[in-house]
Amino acid sequence: MSAVVTFGEVMLRLTPPGHLRLAQARAFEITFGGAEANVAVVLAQLGASVDYVTRLPLNDVAQRAIDELKGLGVGVEKIARGGERMGVYFLEQGASQRGGKVIYDRAHSAIAEARTRDFDWDAILDGAKWFHWSGITPALSDSAAAITAEACVVAKRRGVAVSFDLNFRAKLWTPELAGRSLAPLMPHVDLCVTSAEEARAVFGIELAEGNEGREQEAAQRLQERFGFQKVALTMRRADTADATTWAAMLWDGERAYFSQSYEIAIVDRVGAGDSFTGALIFALTRGDDPQRAIDFAVAASTLKHTIPGDYALITLAEVEALAAGGGGGRVQR
Repeated sequence: MSAVVTFGEVMLRLTPPGHLRLAQARAFEITFGGAEANVAVVLAQLGASVDYVTRLPLNDVAQRAIDELKGLGVGVEKIARGGERMGVYFLEQGASQRGGKVIYDRAHSAIAEARTRDFDWDAILDGAKWFHWSGITPALSDSAAAITAEACVVAKRRGVAVSFDLNFRAKLWTPELAGRSLAPLMPHVDLCVTSAEEARAVFGIELAEGNEGREQEAAQRLQERFGFQKVALTMRRADTADATTWAAMLWDGERAYFSQSYEIAIVDRVGAGDSFTGALIFALTRGDDPQRAIDFAVAASTLKHTIPGDYALITLAEVEALAAGGGGGRVQR
């Protein structure tokens, strides 16, 4: 029994070494990742009890992914087994003015072809306090969307808090289809994580151009429309593929809390948003006040930008130190 349950697809990630382009690659570095798995890992690394739920085939590649998650402290006993294949994605790392590139090979994956009967949500959520999903999962297939909807209904019936990261992926569906599909699920959500840009594209939350208070306005409009208890908006300004400015805001229904802003030299940006979400869930479930929670979450995601792979291999002490102003990158002796 774990306090937090996350649900989604974990994939095999294939990345050319260094900053080679896919057209140059003669070999690939193998890792694993996926939005909700990334959230589960950061929660486990910070010390939370967390179960990850998905569906994976009975083969050695999928088993390696499961074993890796288990080794990182994530509960894997509730993963359903079945289907023919695990989803794959290829990542070409960007550099300077050349942006990164993702190519998906996830059609007909085990989770995309899962059915509602594969998951007993009452049993899965028994004893849980928090359930997390993202907008990626319903985009995989109609059946994945139906499973997600059932999970949300059961979570709310059982009094489990629900968080949702919009995580819009243009290579999976259009903004219009995403908005129509996700809107009916929003009344089940307590915490929504997104950005002002995503909220505008998917839910039509129009904001005045150049509005310095656009994040707060977006959060208020989202809350008014869907009834969220809290809204977290990430704020990124990416100057190049190697550098970004990173911050976030948490709206608690009455006022906005802004984190400090970090200037980051990027090692790997994939999973940074997921580490933000996972750390925010951790902070909120341990009872942090809104300001401390948003500072903690942004510090965790700042550290993730410096780590290769999807997973945020960080410690609670590292995050607490950075959130308290103890960064700087000095060698620890």
